[in-house]
Amino acid sequence: MIICYTKESLIAKLKEIKAKGWILNTRSGNDGAVGNILEDLLGLQENNLPISNTAEWELKAKKTKTNSLTTLFHLEQSPTALKFIPDILLPNYGWRHKNAGIKYSIDEKSFRQTISCRSRSDRGFTVVLDKINQKVVISFDVNSVSLKHSQWLAEVEKNIGLGELSPQPYWGFTDLYHKAGTKLHNCFFILADRKRDKSQEYFHYSIGYKLSNFSLDRFIDAIETGDILIDFDARTGHNHGTKFRFRSGRLQELYENIEQIM
Repeated sequence: MIICYTKESLIAKLKEIKAKGWILNTRSGNDGAVGNILEDLLGLQENNLPISNTAEWELKAKKTKTNSLTTLFHLEQSPTALKFIPDILLPNYGWRHKNAGIKYSIDEKSFRQTISCRSRSDRGFTVVLDKINQKVVISFDVNSVSLKHSQWLAEVEKNIGLGELSPQPYWGFTDLYHKAGTKLHNCFFILADRKRDKSQEYFHYSIGYKLSNFSLDRFIDAIETGDILIDFDARTGHNHGTKFRFRSGRLQELYENIEQIM
C-alpha cells in the first residue's frame, strides 16, 4: 500500500512521532538508522516523499549530536574528458591502499581526502573558491605536506613532479547550481536526540524543519567558509564518487524559506 501525504498531514504525523518519545533503534550497526527508522514510522520505502499536488520533497534525518557530514550530492569534476581521478589523481597522487595485497591487488592505490577552503590537508590539498572565473578548484601545495608523508611525496615527485595540479580539477558555478537545484529539493529535515540504555540505542525525533527555496548564494558562501567540504573516495579498482558534504545538523542554513514545524 502506497501512503500519500499532504504537507499538513505529514507535519501532523511527525508531531505524533515526536510525542511517542524514545523509539528503539531496530537497525543497530546502520549509520543511516536514524533516517531508516523514521521512514518505517511514516510507512515510506525511500526518502522521496509521496506528497500530493505539490513539487518533489525529500525527507532527511540526522542525529542532533554527531560529527558526521551530510552528503548533499555527487558530482565529478571538470574537465570530465580527462577522467581526472582514475587517470591523474590515483596513479600520480594516490598512496598504497591499507588492504593492498590482502583484499585487493598488491598495486591497489587509494585517494581518500575530505577537504575544504578552511585549511589544507596533511597531504597538501585544499579547495579554492575562484569567484572571478566562477569555479571551485582543487589545489595542491608541496609546502603543506606533513613530514609523515615524505615517502609518499617522493613517489609523487617521481610520478608527476611537485608543482601545482595541472590541469586543476574544478566545478563551474553553473554546473554546481544545476546539480544543487535539481538534487536538493524541498526538504523536511528532522533532528533526533540519541541515547543508549545498556546495549540498546533509542532516538527521539525532537526538532523538525520544512525547508524550501534552496539558496545558491548560501551554498557558495558555505563552500567559501569551509562548511561545505569536498570528499574524494577512490581506489584503483573503484571510484565511490566525489561528494559535496555539509557539516551536520545545519542543512536549514542553505534554504531561503525555513519553517520550524516541531
